[in-house]
Amino acid sequence: MCENPSSLEECCLDVICENILTYIEPQIQTKDGWTSTIEGSDCYDDERSDKRYKFRDPDIYLINKVSERLMNRMMEKRILCDATLNIFSERNTKLRSVKIKNCKVTKCGLQMLKQHKITDLEVVNLKNVSIGDILDCLNEWTVQNLMNANFSKCTFIDICRYSFMVRISNLKALKSLNLSYTEFNQAMYKIICEDLKNLEKLDISGTLIKDLRPLALLADKLTSLSICDLNAASESMIPTLQLLRNLKYLDISLFNDKVDSHHLPHTYVVAELLETEHIFPHLVSLDVSGWKDVVARDPLLRFINTHPRLEFLGIVFDAVTFDPVFCDIKSRDNFQNLRIAGLGTEQQIKVTLQCYKERSNYVQKALYHLFQLTTSFSEARPDIFNLVLPVMEAHSSRFGVQMAATACLYNLTRGELSKNIHPKALSRGVDLTLIAMETFPDEFQLQKNSLLTLCSDRILQEVNFDRFRCARLVLDALCGFEDVNMNRMAVAICSILASKVSTEETSELGARPVYMRKLLAMVQSRVESRLSDITLKFTLSALWNLTDESAATCNVFLEQGGAVLFLNVLRTFRDNSAIETKILGLLNNIAEVAKLRQNLITDALVNELFVLLKSENIDVSYFAAGIVAHLTSDGDEHWKVTTHTRNEMLTELEQSVSQWRVPDGEMVAYRSFKPFFPLLRVDMNYQVQLWAVWAIHHVCTKNPKRYCPMLQEERGHSLLTDLMNYAGSHWEIKRISCQILDTLTKNGVQV
Repeated sequence: MCENPSSLEECCLDVICENILTYIEPQIQTKDGWTSTIEGSDCYDDERSDKRYKFRDPDIYLINKVSERLMNRMMEKRILCDATLNIFSERNTKLRSVKIKNCKVTKCGLQMLKQHKITDLEVVNLKNVSIGDILDCLNEWTVQNLMNANFSKCTFIDICRYSFMVRISNLKALKSLNLSYTEFNQAMYKIICEDLKNLEKLDISGTLIKDLRPLALLADKLTSLSICDLNAASESMIPTLQLLRNLKYLDISLFNDKVDSHHLPHTYVVAELLETEHIFPHLVSLDVSGWKDVVARDPLLRFINTHPRLEFLGIVFDAVTFDPVFCDIKSRDNFQNLRIAGLGTEQQIKVTLQCYKERSNYVQKALYHLFQLTTSFSEARPDIFNLVLPVMEAHSSRFGVQMAATACLYNLTRGELSKNIHPKALSRGVDLTLIAMETFPDEFQLQKNSLLTLCSDRILQEVNFDRFRCARLVLDALCGFEDVNMNRMAVAICSILASKVSTEETSELGARPVYMRKLLAMVQSRVESRLSDITLKFTLSALWNLTDESAATCNVFLEQGGAVLFLNVLRTFRDNSAIETKILGLLNNIAEVAKLRQNLITDALVNELFVLLKSENIDVSYFAAGIVAHLTSDGDEHWKVTTHTRNEMLTELEQSVSQWRVPDGEMVAYRSFKPFFPLLRVDMNYQVQLWAVWAIHHVCTKNPKRYCPMLQEERGHSLLTDLMNYAGSHWEIKRISCQILDTLTKNGVQV
């Protein structure tokens, strides 16, 4: 991959956030003050007002840069709240720039701001705190020196329905102020323009302002102005804007979902602006997106030609975005260096995704057009993949965005394309896909898009993500929809994931009857149609892996009639070694569970095993032998079969194992050797011991790096030593046991 690895600082921040309780501890407020002695209290309820966190090491100190990055990372990981904000005390951290966005924080948590000298403050879209509350939490130094303030999508109205807008005027040092989409009104606007004489950047988009004329008071200094969705101020707009001779950045776009330019009473304003001569001589950036047919081609071209310093042009949702003069490189000789955000070309779409991450309707439309382009991509495009992820994350609750994004992710990772995308980016893509699946469980096409992306060997085998969560969501999708292609993908994904999660997690998945019923129903339909397709094989693999060392899953399998069904599968697909191997592998998992194996000691199944022991396919014979070894290990008193005696099956078991030729590759994978240990008792029938030691020897020689340490850690070598030292052990058992111990020694494992 051409991308650089994460820096050590980024890795450390991720580790801290993912293991946050290792580094901080909760305190509860009592009548005697704050205490870390929290026995008997619900100390991890982070919304409690009498709770806060502090660093476990009271002497830790994070420099300014690290403190700010830690806060940002905690916000991204959604673990920033009132209780965790307390760790940013002046004793342990130093903050100059603070960003708190879309978090569940209140005035109580923001009190820690008083401990810091803040010059840049971004508090956006907080629902539980007013702008007045935020200002209350600033110390005198910050009030006098704050240079940049962003209170977008917050409210001036506090819990008592009082508004304290006038207090904004106390921030005399402000150079940049964003009050977009608040209740900011005309009266306060006039005061701001009069009192905050250092303002260079102002965003009053979507506010209640009706007359822009007070802006003339800032004409000499103002370089950036955003007045999106400010339709009530149309009449005073052009005369006022003409006074802003130093303006470099102007955003007059429409963004609000409810705004439709066809129904606006003053659509002439934008058209008049583009026709106005000698306006904005220093303009670098102009955004007129969202005005649809109002922005005409020729006036816009004239405006561009008369503003040679223009570097950025926003025309998203405007009809001209598809005009050849803005789409065809050859037609853009006069403005080759102009960066255009639109929907007409790949480059325009990329700029749109970069510049409008917060605008859900812009993002959705851009992703829709991007999807049309990605269908024809033949080479990996990590640049575009990495543009989709941030907007997908920013709008996780918007169905339209998620629908388009999941479709794009599939097109960008399908086939071999994923091999040239960095694993870290793929990991983030999978995480966002899982969030989409959780958020919209009933949306068929979105779920299908997600499965298409996940059904990739590169992703499932090489990329880091929460495999248990993924398997659960995939099984939910499998149970939620009846679709042939979804069924195939879901069981294919689960067949791989089930082998990669812990035994506790496979038990949690497999023990849910609804999942088991669905998987068995899919097998049943193949039996009835006598169809041996890839879906059947994936389903059998998934069931095999889900039952591996999971007594709970094995029990649900039996309760749902799985044993009878699998016997029918063996009979229906006789001599199909691939299916026989998977069936016998699962039955072997059940046979390992002492309290369940009696369900398998039946005439019908033992008759099949008697035949399958002699199979020419070693995989089939091996797993059949494993079942026989476990079923016969309980002794004569538990043998209820009438068609074949236990001694007869033991004889067949010995003959089969003795005739096996060691395969070239690893034939089977085990999570643990513990199921073998009951078979290695010194008083066990040597035929049973023979299968067990052959199996252990096989995996230890084919994959010594994995299995030799495992055998030693689980103390299996002690059982083998006991067999060698026991006078009554069969000579063949002693020989193979000795070979296994020699293999361990050769591979550096002490025995």
